[in-house]
Amino acid sequence: KEEFKDFMEKREFKAINVTIPYKKDVIPYLKEMDESATAIGAVNTIVNKEGNLYGYNTDMPGFIYMVNQNKIQMKDKKVVVLGNGGAAQAIKAAVQKLGAREMIVVDIVPAEGVISYDECFTHHTDADILVNTSPVGMYPKVDASPVDLTAFPHCQAVLDVIYNPITTKLVAQARELGMIGVTGLEMLVAQALYAVEIFLQNDIPEEKIQEIYKEILETL
Repeated sequence: KEEFKDFMEKREFKAINVTIPYKKDVIPYLKEMDESATAIGAVNTIVNKEGNLYGYNTDMPGFIYMVNQNKIQMKDKKVVVLGNGGAAQAIKAAVQKLGAREMIVVDIVPAEGVISYDECFTHHTDADILVNTSPVGMYPKVDASPVDLTAFPHCQAVLDVIYNPITTKLVAQARELGMIGVTGLEMLVAQALYAVEIFLQNDIPEEKIQEIYKEILETL
């Protein structure tokens, strides 16, 4: 973290991918952002063009790819999003784009449009789909889970944007309860492919996502 300011000011890179907790912190260093990054308020892809930095967001299409690939229908569903950090902004935009009937955002720090976990457990256990954008359950704290899914008896699918570990405690419980459970490796690969298209200004066949995804799984 102490190197971040110096790194961004020096701009000694052609292009970078950005992850948590820097997706909002990079914005003041950018000359321009694309439409999706501006709407989302978070950047995960930066290109250096002649010393000027340009920001993009490929997390949203990456998440949409993962939803569609796993045949999860969000249209007209009630979706609970856990977490409201940099990673959540793209997911919230994607959930709206996919036509969810209702979206409830939950965080440990309630704010405008964001409720507490207690309020969620009191009023929103009828959710159809649950998405975890918080870092709870990420390596090395793999025994943690943001919620107990037995509190959500109507839930059909759980998407966790965490990709390390490959199966989070949350997703393992979802599968045990007969729900669709998906972790974030496909989203990670998809957003990376879309980012590389921006880096190289070149289209890459989308089939490559599954090819790379399967290659990674085989190495684990």
